Amino acid sequence: MVVRKLGAPFQPELGLGAIAEEGIRVLNRRIMEALGLEDSDVERIVQREQAELERRVRRYRAARPPLDLSGRLAILIDDGIATGFTAIAAARALRKRGAGRVILAVPIGPPGLDERLAGNVDEVVCLQSPPDFFAVGAYYEHFEQVSDEQVIDLLAPARSREVEHARAAPGAGDPPRVQGGIDWTQITHREVAIPAEAGVVLPGDVRLPPGASGLVVFAHGSGSSRLSPRNMQVAAALGAAGFGTLLFDLLTDQEAADRRKVFDIPLLTRRLVSATHWAWEDEDLGDLPIGYFGASTGAAAALCAAADLGTTVRAVVSRGGRPDLAGERLSEVIAPTLLIVGGADRGVIELNEQAERALRCPKKLVIVPGATHLFEEPGALQQVAGHAADWFAAHLPLGSPLADDRG
Repeated sequence: MVVRKLGAPFQPELGLGAIAEEGIRVLNRRIMEALGLEDSDVERIVQREQAELERRVRRYRAARPPLDLSGRLAILIDDGIATGFTAIAAARALRKRGAGRVILAVPIGPPGLDERLAGNVDEVVCLQSPPDFFAVGAYYEHFEQVSDEQVIDLLAPARSREVEHARAAPGAGDPPRVQGGIDWTQITHREVAIPAEAGVVLPGDVRLPPGASGLVVFAHGSGSSRLSPRNMQVAAALGAAGFGTLLFDLLTDQEAADRRKVFDIPLLTRRLVSATHWAWEDEDLGDLPIGYFGASTGAAAALCAAADLGTTVRAVVSRGGRPDLAGERLSEVIAPTLLIVGGADRGVIELNEQAERALRCPKKLVIVPGATHLFEEPGALQQVAGHAADWFAAHLPLGSPLADDRG
């Protein structure tokens, strides 16, 4: 739950209240009166914090809708409670989303939390309530701020299991969980191990909708992994469009720590080719036409692997990629190639324009207006997913012009 504290002017650690999603705001009128604040003063603070709340929702949740809590038990966890306003705001937002019962669980807080939060939560579990409680941070050895990147990395494993949650058997009379024409209860998910050279085994995730019209193999960018939230979001959109997806780690953890390996395009290419051969031999995937989706340095590996495999790879999409790192191999690519670049990603645009000129295959360069290198702007990644789905729909199915040759 994304919640924002409302800090007093010139004394932000003093809470005037809190806001949460669903338009929830909780105000401490006593503090407002003590500071001589007018409603207009507080409204300016609310608007500023509302903008930050909405930014975090977009960054953390991307295009995903909030969980359906209708009639469900919600356990709300925080690092501790001081005034209780953020907890109250979050609990009210949960109620507005339909939660039937709300339990608040915290490690530390002041005495009398039950009375303070009465009417907002059904139960409070607090491990310690010292009589001399002063501030939450005083009870932590480390109480630094958490960055957006840390939050996203922590959310990524949960996002990778979204389909499993969706596959939980619906109750009688529940509507089918269908998105984009695909029944998400029928999507299969497997964690796989892909053998590479010299005994290296690479972990991966396969998702396969019923009647998949192709398999898109992802090649992530520098310093990323199969849990990249951006690639996972694109993969979910491609799943809704009817394509199977394979996300896997191109490098081991030890290799990923070596920046030279991250930019070792021949090594990344060999790993991608290995994953492609593995997919051919898999009984569920072997008959599916294959496309590549590459990001950053992974785009160069995707293009080099496509050059190696010829007509076997039927389409390539590059997101914010470095196709220039494929060098002379660009002229050998047969697969129709889509290059997607952010309009604010200066330098990379020019590299993609040069690569487009070097490609001899069917090709297209799409620039997403206002987007930066990671496509973090509202709606930018959705545009990437839409362009990718359209490109694969046009070029990946076996009925498209490019012949299949796995010899």
